[in-house]
Amino acid sequence: MKIHNPFRTALVATLGVGLGILLIGSVQNLSTVFLYLGTALFLSLGLDPVVAFLERRKLPRWLAVLVTIVAVLAVFAGIVLMVLPMIVSQITQLIDQITQLVSRPTLLSDIEEWITGVFPNLDVQRVLGEAQAWLIGNVGDITNKVINASVSIVAGLFGAFIVLILTIYLTASTPSLKAAVYQLAPASKRDRFIDLAEQITDSVGYYVMGQLSLGVINGVLSAIFLSIIQAPFPAVLAVIAFFFSLIPLVGTLTGSTIIVLVCLIPGLGSPATAIAAAIYYLIYMQIEAYIISPRIMSRAVSVPGAVVVVAALAGGSLLGLLGALIAIPVAASILIIYRQVLIPRMNEL
Repeated sequence: MKIHNPFRTALVATLGVGLGILLIGSVQNLSTVFLYLGTALFLSLGLDPVVAFLERRKLPRWLAVLVTIVAVLAVFAGIVLMVLPMIVSQITQLIDQITQLVSRPTLLSDIEEWITGVFPNLDVQRVLGEAQAWLIGNVGDITNKVINASVSIVAGLFGAFIVLILTIYLTASTPSLKAAVYQLAPASKRDRFIDLAEQITDSVGYYVMGQLSLGVINGVLSAIFLSIIQAPFPAVLAVIAFFFSLIPLVGTLTGSTIIVLVCLIPGLGSPATAIAAAIYYLIYMQIEAYIISPRIMSRAVSVPGAVVVVAALAGGSLLGLLGALIAIPVAASILIIYRQVLIPRMNEL
C-alpha cells in the first residue's frame, strides 16, 4: 500500500493511540464510580420484583418504591438495633479475653513450651528472638497498614451511602430508564428486544431476592442453633453466616468453616461445640443445596453447575466480591440470549 502523506498518517496514528490511552486511563480513574453504579443497579433490579408486586396491588409507582425502600431500611435498622448491642458486647468480651490471654505473665513461657513440645528439634529462643526483631523493625509498616485500613473503612461507609442514594434513584426511575434503553432498538425488533430485556431483569431481580432469602434463613437458623449449643458469640457468628451466604457457590461453606474454627478457640469454645457446629452445617448445606435453594431460586433462570463455577471464578477475578455476586445473573442473562436468540438464528441458516 502506497502512503501519500507519511506525516499525516503518523499523526493520525499517534492521535488514535493517545485517545485510546486516554480512554483507558479515564475508565481506570472512574472504576470506583462504575463499581458504585453497578452495585446500585444490581440492588435496584433486586428490589424491582417487590415494587412490581406492590404495583399489582394497585399502589402507584412512587408509593410502591417508597414503601419498598422504607421497608428495606426499617428491616436493616431493626436488625442493626437488635444485633449491634449484642455484637458490641460480645466483641468487648472477646477483646477482654484476648487481652487477658496476652497479658498473662507466663504467656511467652507457655508458647515456648507448646512449640518445644510440637517441634522438639527447633531452636525456640532463636525463632522468638527473630520474631521480636521483625516486629520491632516493621512497627512503622504495621502502623501505616492500620491507618490505611481505617481510611478504607471510612471510604467504604461513604461508598455504602452513595450506593444507597443511587439505589433509591434507580429503583424510582427504573421504568423510564428501561423505556429509554428500549428506544435504542429498531422498531421492527423492539418487541422481541423488550421481551428479552424483561426476562433478563426479572431473572436478576429474582436472583437477588433469592440470595437475600438464603442469607436470612441461614442467619436466623445459625443464631438459634449456636445459642442452643452455647457457642461463643452466637450473634456475631450468625451475622457472619448471613453475610457469607450472600456469596454464591462457596459463601456458606466459607462462613461455616469460620464459625467452626471460632468454636475451637481455647477458652471460648470446645471441641464438642465445634463438632456439633460442623455436623449442623454439613446437614444444613445439604438441605440448602437440594431443598431450600431450588425452591427459592425456582423463578430465576437455572444455570448449569459448571457455568456457575466458571462464572463465579471469572467474576471474582475481575471485580472481587461484587463480581462473584453478579456473575451468576450475568451468566443467566447470557444463557437467555444464547437459547432464545443465537440458537434460533443458527437453526434458520
